[in-house]
Amino acid sequence: MSELKEFQLAFINLALESKALEFGNFTLKSGRNSPYFFNAAKMLNGCNLYQLASCYMKAIAETNIEFDSIYGPAYKGIFLGSMVAMMFSKEGNSYPLSFNRKEIKDHGEGGNIIGPEPHGNVMIIDDVLSAGTAARESIMLINSFNATPKVFIIGLDRQEKGASDISAKAELEEEFNITVTSIINLDALIQFLKNNDGLNSYLGQLEEYRHVWGA
Repeated sequence: MSELKEFQLAFINLALESKALEFGNFTLKSGRNSPYFFNAAKMLNGCNLYQLASCYMKAIAETNIEFDSIYGPAYKGIFLGSMVAMMFSKEGNSYPLSFNRKEIKDHGEGGNIIGPEPHGNVMIIDDVLSAGTAARESIMLINSFNATPKVFIIGLDRQEKGASDISAKAELEEEFNITVTSIINLDALIQFLKNNDGLNSYLGQLEEYRHVWGA
């Protein structure tokens, strides 16, 4: 396994400092019991948001994929998408940015999209990929506007099985012809723990979880 890149280490440290990344015993939305949990919302509690956005920007740059608009799924994608869009604007590249609502609004501008409708090739920005259920919802919503989900950027890919024995990442790429990439994944976390005396007691639990649910 190759060494972790500087921006990957920065992301993990930001997640640990903000307690967005925790180790213990957690039940996921999928019903799976996990020895670790990632909640990007905790990064809003005094985390270095500029550094966080920079980590996303570096992961995006590595895809070398062109896109026309940015979409952030509610709720984590709202602040993550906003930060990334701002970083692009600072570089002189402004992109239309949109989010969805959890519930359709029946007054004012109405609908379930805040901002312009996604169009062209769309970059989706979110926090984590587990079984892929939420990612599918975003992809199908974007397709409903006759736009093309082109690239899906997440902070953490849990590298778990999707609906089959292959990973959620592989399922999404195969089914929707979309590029899925992440700042870090479970392999990166395991590698990080191997070199961290304070956290390597969790190493066996993560390796066992990867054995059971990994793909």
